[in-house]
Amino acid sequence: MATPAAARTDSRATRLRNFWSDFRRSPVAVVSLVVIVVLAALSFGAPWVVPQNPYDMASLDWLDAFLAPGTVGSGGYTHLLGTDNAGRDMLSAIFYGLRTSFVIGLSAGALALMVGICVGLSAAYFGGRVESLLMRIVDLQLSMPAILLALVLVAMLGQGVAQIILALVVAQYAYFARTTHGAATVERGKDYIEAARSTPLPTRRVLFRHLLPNVLPPLIVVATVQVASAIALEATLSFLGVGLPLTEPSLGSLISNGFKYIHTDRTWLSIYPGIFLMITVVAINLVGDQVRHVLDPRNQR
Repeated sequence: MATPAAARTDSRATRLRNFWSDFRRSPVAVVSLVVIVVLAALSFGAPWVVPQNPYDMASLDWLDAFLAPGTVGSGGYTHLLGTDNAGRDMLSAIFYGLRTSFVIGLSAGALALMVGICVGLSAAYFGGRVESLLMRIVDLQLSMPAILLALVLVAMLGQGVAQIILALVVAQYAYFARTTHGAATVERGKDYIEAARSTPLPTRRVLFRHLLPNVLPPLIVVATVQVASAIALEATLSFLGVGLPLTEPSLGSLISNGFKYIHTDRTWLSIYPGIFLMITVVAINLVGDQVRHVLDPRNQR
């Protein structure tokens, strides 16, 4: 006879197989997932994939500035997407910038998820004044545009990867808190929660071992969307010149650097980073939309 642990493992494996079976029904979502995996692999493997470290000044040659796409530079390799005003290979700079985007998006999304879960679960579980106070703060924050709040926080914290991540966490955790609170409020009145609260179990065990697993599905959808939002917000802040410093790779900085040449014949400086940013954000959103469709109880077979 199977042990309880083995039964739980088999149950999880079955749920994963069912999830993947439903997910792959959308060819667009599958292609989007492949695109995300390929871009992530290329960006994190950029030091071994691309021909140049575009942020190592010793490796740059100013004579290679503004080379058109497909031109062979002084280093002996072809600049497939051309070079910028500093002689940086654009393909290399884009993949380095994508790596920063993924790091910031995933880090900010994960931290905002944890903060939002704690706030939402606490509000739903304790109720009363605690719920009123926490959710009024969340509602106040949700009434403000995320980009405006992020701009204010970055202006206060300064430039840098850690500062951007902190600003994005503060700007985005409210979405997770609101979703967690809504799902946890429904679960709070059910018998299994009442039974758990009537035992001498620690509050944290009731919250994270009994309540949290039952509110995770909608949070997974929100997390997917917020990762894409964080990537877009970071690029926006860097484009405006208040995000990452020029010494840090960023798609927003690359787009901003090439924007002044957009009306010349050097349009590749801004267009190619913008295309990669658009593809990344759209692909993540398409995957998130299919995840939402699969996890929606109304679509369950």
